[in-house]
Amino acid sequence: MSALPRPAFDRARLGNALALLALASLAFAFAHGHGDWWQAAPRDLRWLAAAAALLGYFGLCAATLRRRAEESAAAVADAPAGADAVLLAWASQTGFARQLAERSAAALRQAGLAVRLAPLHGVDAETLRAHRRALFVVSTTGEGDPPDHALGFTRALLGRELALDRLEYGVLALGDRNYAQFCGFGRRLDRWLQHGGARPLFDRVDVDAGDAGALRHWQHHLGQLAGRADLPDWSPPAYGAWRLRARTWLNPGSVGAPVFHLALEPEDPADLAWQAGDIAEVGPRHGRGEIARWLAAAGLDGDAEVRHGQERLPLAALLARSRLPAPESVHGRAAQAVAEALQPLPHREYSIASLPADGALHLLVRQHRDGDGRLGVGSGWLTAHAGLGDWLDLRVRRNPGFHPPQDDRPLILIGNGTGIAGLRALLKARIAAGHHRNWLLFGERCAASDFHYRDEIEAWQRDGRLQHLDLAFSRVPGPGAGTAYVQHCLGARRERLHEWLAQGAAVYVCGSLQGMAPAVDAVLAEVAGRDTLEAMAADGRYRRDVY
Repeated sequence: MSALPRPAFDRARLGNALALLALASLAFAFAHGHGDWWQAAPRDLRWLAAAAALLGYFGLCAATLRRRAEESAAAVADAPAGADAVLLAWASQTGFARQLAERSAAALRQAGLAVRLAPLHGVDAETLRAHRRALFVVSTTGEGDPPDHALGFTRALLGRELALDRLEYGVLALGDRNYAQFCGFGRRLDRWLQHGGARPLFDRVDVDAGDAGALRHWQHHLGQLAGRADLPDWSPPAYGAWRLRARTWLNPGSVGAPVFHLALEPEDPADLAWQAGDIAEVGPRHGRGEIARWLAAAGLDGDAEVRHGQERLPLAALLARSRLPAPESVHGRAAQAVAEALQPLPHREYSIASLPADGALHLLVRQHRDGDGRLGVGSGWLTAHAGLGDWLDLRVRRNPGFHPPQDDRPLILIGNGTGIAGLRALLKARIAAGHHRNWLLFGERCAASDFHYRDEIEAWQRDGRLQHLDLAFSRVPGPGAGTAYVQHCLGARRERLHEWLAQGAAVYVCGSLQGMAPAVDAVLAEVAGRDTLEAMAADGRYRRDVY
């Protein structure tokens, strides 16, 4: 890998240089003046003080420039090189993006990944080609402009074609919705990377004025990238209390993992407020059996009362919602000392499958098992450990990037597996608004066991509120049945797809990031053209909620 280029000469440095030049010119003029050219001409001692101040300012500017150069070099030098390292590049105007990049790098390193942290002005074409994975944390200034120090990168790379077929990437875009070009630089960078053939690890995360929910969503993606579901939240969500009212096993007999429909009611009826496309953040808990085994191994009394913030509660109750340390690491410690060292379990995210008018928040959850066969913390809590009537920790996160269109344009909904949850909410919103130009394409394993919400969806089709329904089941029984996925189903409807897109249809995709989402994207690009698809994404006509 070639050496990284020196930081670009940015506008901040030019401003400092001009200020120094102006001050030096004034000092020269004053020093060479003769006579009483000013009635308040300073004495010689004050001339010396002014000269000292000028020299001090010069030294301060020099130290600042040197520190910036050293920090930029250190950010790269202390990180490992090579394709296996994750490149984490930041572009920051006020320092916030840099801070988030550093925290992201620390989280990934804690999870065991090699990370190369670098300012965006220290990234060139060779650097991008030398890495297989890259993350970008970038802010936008003014009306869609990059931060000052990233102007060199923008001029050198974003204005030309660059083949990046080997690169997988993610973008955290910081901005403010009060500006017309919200997250403009992050969006421009995202489009340029995709245009060069780079493949997104996940959809771009847009952050409005430091929104904590969006930042937790970014952390969720970092955990997926690291293969770790226990990365701690930077800012734990303020959960509300929701009671588990109903839980139904939807796919008995399926060759896949069990899938459950859940209905939850809030303690405060005012919490029945969200839009189709929003996300439920659930605070998971360990099962009672696991807590009992841990307490026995640690030699601790779960009934011992401990203080946690403003709460007083049994140690077992606090352990249930915390990351469990190795039992041997707490032997001989007092219960309160153990409580003070505990870290909360990070939240889990699920698409909301209902509308507030349904009177409950619906989730569709597939059980996940870890490598040792134990149920995952999130799915295990929701589908097995929590009992009917139990209170759950939950809050709603706004997801404006997946809200339905406000007008009556045609809507194409594509998804697989539990992705039908988010699509179901979108269909409910469209039907409630009287918009019936809807087309659903859904894929799962077997029609007999895995067609979730079948009765409801078929009723919508019969009533004309769902104009088209296309299904793909990958494990249809019978000799020579073959394999079909939702992308194949979409490809077989090219004529209709082209017609709907020509009529201004919006396309929403929900479900698996691996396999389904990129395959659907390829079909859409083949039919509409990559440039058109990128324009649709920029205009909000192509939206995804994939995981």
